[in-house]
Amino acid sequence: MELNVKTMAQYLANGEVPEILFWVGCAGSFDDRAKKVTKAVAKLLQAADVKFAVLGSEESCTGDPAKRAGNEFLFQMQAMQNIAVLNGYEVKKIVTACPHCFNTLKNEYPELGGHYDVVHHSQLIESLLKDGRLKVEGGSFKGKKITFHDPCYLGRANGEYEAPRAVLGKLDAELVEMKRCKTKGLCCGAGGAQMFKEAEPGDKEVNVERSEEALALNPTIIAVGCPFCNTMMTDGVKHAEKEASVSVLDIAELIANAADL
Repeated sequence: MELNVKTMAQYLANGEVPEILFWVGCAGSFDDRAKKVTKAVAKLLQAADVKFAVLGSEESCTGDPAKRAGNEFLFQMQAMQNIAVLNGYEVKKIVTACPHCFNTLKNEYPELGGHYDVVHHSQLIESLLKDGRLKVEGGSFKGKKITFHDPCYLGRANGEYEAPRAVLGKLDAELVEMKRCKTKGLCCGAGGAQMFKEAEPGDKEVNVERSEEALALNPTIIAVGCPFCNTMMTDGVKHAEKEASVSVLDIAELIANAADL
């Protein structure tokens, strides 16, 4: 499938309005692993015939890492810049594959004047499947064992546990839960700007602890819904030298593979 992604500027120039803005995020734009997830989301939107746009070079960091690291001033500067762009285009609805962007746009932008209907890609994929705009043949995952790692900013911060599981349920695979899941889920170790600094002294890295929990279930696939969780869980699987038998894949990639896009 050839991707044809238009920017908000292109829509505006044609006098058109997209259904939804796809907020790509820093990881989805620059991290090589996360770029694959960005492409998978774009393929799914295109396959479902969703009129969507990106901001392209007009998008900049939501400010989440700055805020979590304690730099409120930098966060507000970054947020105000994005809000000016979004409001300039009269954006109403946003989808993103990053729970950090999702949480910041949804919960922290309103007090600075940015009011949008923000959804995580798992929620949008669930509604597209429900409405019949996306069709999935789960055959390729038959007999595979999948465990889902809840992203903190999707699960515990925003109470969304069902959408990713409903989407994974369409794959015909065996879905197994870790002991610490949903409201009791354990962080992958990247949250709170920890991704960008060395860990505090301790006897085990958080991502190793979490990956061991997942690997104890003998899954074929560890499913994630966040670019940071993807990195941390992948590193944890490599630490256990299991990368040959266990894949870490985003929900969007699994659905795109199942839909043969």
